[in-house]
Amino acid sequence: MPEIARAARPGRKYDQVIDGARTVFMDQGYERASMDEIARVAEVSKATLYSYFPDKRQLFTEVYRTEILRLADQVVLLNDTDIAPQIVLREAARVMVDYLTSDFALAMYRICVTESLRFPEIGRAFYESGPELGRARLGAYFRAAQAQGQLAIEDIDLAADQFTQLCQTTICDRMLCGVQDRFTEAEMTRVIDGAVSMFLARYGVAEPHRRASP
Repeated sequence: MPEIARAARPGRKYDQVIDGARTVFMDQGYERASMDEIARVAEVSKATLYSYFPDKRQLFTEVYRTEILRLADQVVLLNDTDIAPQIVLREAARVMVDYLTSDFALAMYRICVTESLRFPEIGRAFYESGPELGRARLGAYFRAAQAQGQLAIEDIDLAADQFTQLCQTTICDRMLCGVQDRFTEAEMTRVIDGAVSMFLARYGVAEPHRRASP
């Protein structure tokens, strides 16, 4: 995936470019989105836009990566093994489910599926910025929790992928097939509770029984 030098970002103008591109990609898809339209919506000159991103594919990749990094930063409990895995995983599942049910997630997925045959680098960038990043963040937590005796996992990467897939149960198929585009809090909570319970049933470590006080 092309590396964008974060140190070169001047701040406000760069953010305008990302926000403008996000809007245009969601409204028009990848193929119909033009750099001219992105510059107009972002309220920057084309020279400014091209100084950050020489082509549309790099810009699309960074829009998606920026969103995923923002979501990853929301799961602050992944850095804290003093908290019970059930609580940490519930927070992670909530962030994932909220993202999966967003208009942005659906738009990005459809763009990736549509364009990756013609532009394989888009598919690779989508994977590296999404599933691969998620696996790395979850894997780091799983290793730390296992070192604390909270989890028992033989294959960390597989477990991370399994947890991610559990969080997509019911929701992704129904959204991608156009069966349902909005989910109630009860429906999302059902998926979250099921994902956490099933994952811990496989990888959780039972706490030692404590003798009841006389």
